[in-house]
Amino acid sequence: MRIGVVTFPGSLDDVDAQRAVRIGGNEAVALWHGDHDLQGVDAVVLPGGFSYGDYLRCGAISRFSPVMTEVIEAAGRGLPVLGICNGFQILCESHLLPGALIRNDHRKFACLDQRVRIENNHTPWTSSYADGGEITIVLKNGEGSYVADTETLDRLEGEGRVVARYVGENPNGSQRHIAGITNERGNVVGLMPHPEHAVEDLCGPGTDGLGFFTSLAAQVLS
Repeated sequence: MRIGVVTFPGSLDDVDAQRAVRIGGNEAVALWHGDHDLQGVDAVVLPGGFSYGDYLRCGAISRFSPVMTEVIEAAGRGLPVLGICNGFQILCESHLLPGALIRNDHRKFACLDQRVRIENNHTPWTSSYADGGEITIVLKNGEGSYVADTETLDRLEGEGRVVARYVGENPNGSQRHIAGITNERGNVVGLMPHPEHAVEDLCGPGTDGLGFFTSLAAQVLS
């Protein structure tokens, strides 16, 4: 699988995401925010970081990058898209996902190994996990609290579109302990924690995040 990883000005986890893509057995394709061509990739990852310095709102400027015009159109055709941390914020700003990410309720930057439960393993990004399985991956954010109106939250719950949920103490005040969600079609996933930092035993809390980067190929083979 050829998976494109977009670099925006201020991205800082793009190289980590590319490495995770390769460790997961895929080809990593570097995409630039100014690109008008997705280079025929099979999927796209929007990585974490501080695109455009988080000015205005996190992800608000990146949403208008030329590459996002292509990503939005391709996602509408079913292209798998994964937004991690800042990438999740960009997906919400692009209206590919509902809701928003706001300042952590404790007003501090959070950086820890976080326990997460996989609530939906039917997406292209989570099929390698057991439904209800718990994993430990890295969480690092200042604006990681997921919020939406009650109707939206109820719809996400009722349609099984909560992909991942925090286990134990809520690290950022995210409503209903939501760590990740998907769109109605299931091809677009936003995740606040960082699976790309948990793909090797040498670095990070283990390899629990690797499933996000092996799931695509596993679905094709099945």
